[in-house]
Amino acid sequence: MSDISRPFVTEDDPDRPIRCQDALQLAFRELVDHAVDSGWKEAEVLAGLRELAEHQSLALTSSERTEALLRALKQLT
Repeated sequence: MSDISRPFVTEDDPDRPIRCQDALQLAFRELVDHAVDSGWKEAEVLAGLRELAEHQSLALTSSERTEALLRALKQLT
């Protein structure tokens, strides 16, 4: 799999999401191509990756909310 470059912009840079996409593009394409070569249809692969990304995003958000709630509870005690 292709190397993914490190960020070269600050976290508050408005172009950071685009730079991240640029960094991921080649590795993403290789992953899709590999799955297609394994027998999956490209539409299935893209749908699967979209679902996986959504699930991971929800898990991250839930984890962050749980941590914030735990911090708030600790401050109350």
